[in-house]
Amino acid sequence: MNKTVNINLAGTFFHIDEDAYLKLQRYLEAIKRSFTDSQGRSEILADIEARIAELFNERVKHDKQVISSKEVEDVISIMGQPEDYLVDDEIFEDEPQSQTSFKPSKKLYRDTSNSYIGGVASGLSHYLGIDAVWVRLIWVLLALGSAGTFTLIYILFWILIPEATTTAEKLNMTGEPVNISNIEKKIKKGFEDVSDTVKSVDYEKYGTKVKSSSKSFFDSIGALFMFIIKVFAKFIGVILVIFGAIFIFGLLISLISLGSSSFFHPWWMDYPDALNTTGLPIWLSSLFVFFSVGIPCFFVLYLGLKILIDNLKSIGKVAKFTLLGVWLISIIGLITIGVKQASNQALDTVVSQENTLPITKQDTLRVKMITNTKYNRSNRRSTDFQIVYNENDEKVIFTRDINIVVRSTKDSVASILIEKESKGQDYLDAETRANNIIYNYNLTNKELLLNSYALTHFENKYREQKVNIILFIPEGTHVHFNKNTHSFLNRYNPPNNIMKIFETNHIMKILNDDIECLDCFDEDNDDDDNDFIDLNINDENGSLKINSQGVKIKNDNVDIHIGSEGVKAKSNDVNVNIGEDGINITSD
Repeated sequence: MNKTVNINLAGTFFHIDEDAYLKLQRYLEAIKRSFTDSQGRSEILADIEARIAELFNERVKHDKQVISSKEVEDVISIMGQPEDYLVDDEIFEDEPQSQTSFKPSKKLYRDTSNSYIGGVASGLSHYLGIDAVWVRLIWVLLALGSAGTFTLIYILFWILIPEATTTAEKLNMTGEPVNISNIEKKIKKGFEDVSDTVKSVDYEKYGTKVKSSSKSFFDSIGALFMFIIKVFAKFIGVILVIFGAIFIFGLLISLISLGSSSFFHPWWMDYPDALNTTGLPIWLSSLFVFFSVGIPCFFVLYLGLKILIDNLKSIGKVAKFTLLGVWLISIIGLITIGVKQASNQALDTVVSQENTLPITKQDTLRVKMITNTKYNRSNRRSTDFQIVYNENDEKVIFTRDINIVVRSTKDSVASILIEKESKGQDYLDAETRANNIIYNYNLTNKELLLNSYALTHFENKYREQKVNIILFIPEGTHVHFNKNTHSFLNRYNPPNNIMKIFETNHIMKILNDDIECLDCFDEDNDDDDNDFIDLNINDENGSLKINSQGVKIKNDNVDIHIGSEGVKAKSNDVNVNIGEDGINITSD
């Protein structure tokens, strides 16, 4: 049964076996004797103890584990025997006194001893083997070209990458072995009175010169394969870092924009407010979105950094569980807001209002859409909405979602049915919002003037409000729809809709569930001349015919039609149309 001893090594407490303690004590005493007259002796010994403590920490799995002689021997084999590294001129000869069987890998640290801001660029230059000037130049160009995204990445590197403070960390940063010899060289290099011989030592030469000559062909293939895998992994890490940083930066900008706008309320915030049916502030929803999307993006970024940086500091279990809790709260909050938002558009209700129009079958009804220049001059149907101010400078919601349907009736007079449609969380809510839609029309001198827009007060919010206009016109009545009604006629022709979008700007006659064009020119019926009056002309191969639709002139080579649509002429090779839109000439 062996005794255990508690020791303090470089500020860290360890439980060590008595035999192991004696072995470690003898080892440290031997090192002290080796550096009795060396300059910087105390700094060298402190860094050696710090390195030994670091190696012990790597082998201790829990606080109560006792360090045995085996762990001490492993550490001594890594650090080297003190008699092998006595400082004399022999270690600076052209050939090294001893050789190591491996080349240590570099670790990424921030080099604050050669820094302008945080030492990130200088640390990357050591890690990548590139001059620090080029790394800084590339970083500045990327920061300018990415609209500040790489500035955020620099800040994250500054926070997450540890600083190289000890001599062992600085050796790891440059890829040199952390042993007694190199620790001594590194410290002595900082003193002004170090000999010129020590200053001129090419450590990099000796580090790169040590290679194993016993590698087989298959070992080389394996090394190449592992190198390709590592390069691919680094590439994946770079992609994860870039995408994670871009998403976080974009979410942050959105959060700042929407969050601050909830307090300052610029004009464009009227649109999110009009769509917000929950009554909750916009900034709260923005915060939930930021955390629910931003936290996974942060872990994607962190994963990319872990791939790129072997010794990246862990964010800790407390931070991980805190972020997980915030993420779950945000997800639950978004689900709650989504359910509440959807419930406010669960039902669709239509409110109808029917009025008669003093139009009989002896009349010709003209239909036209009118605009209001205060709101919008466009005279085309649209399903979107706008926030405008009415004549009383009150904020209102403006929409051009208007549909026109035409149906025949056997009644003696015409009628108009206005259907106002809106969504809501229940029937009464939807009905109230539908009733609050403001829509007007006017009949003057047999001309029906329909508003091409509808309004509702801003307090009603936007719930896909729309207006359907159904015209019931007596059979035998003539109607003329202005060209500006084209986009408002229902394109999908619901049941009993007899008016088609291409029949505008014509005199139409209402029939029983049908409609007939009285001034249309049908090019497909050129051979049907029964309704025309035939007049004699000198050319025996030609003809001239006249009826209410216009004039037809034919001969062997040319057909000319003159009617309300203009002049149309065609030959075997050329077609000419002259009408309201100008002259159109096409050729085979």
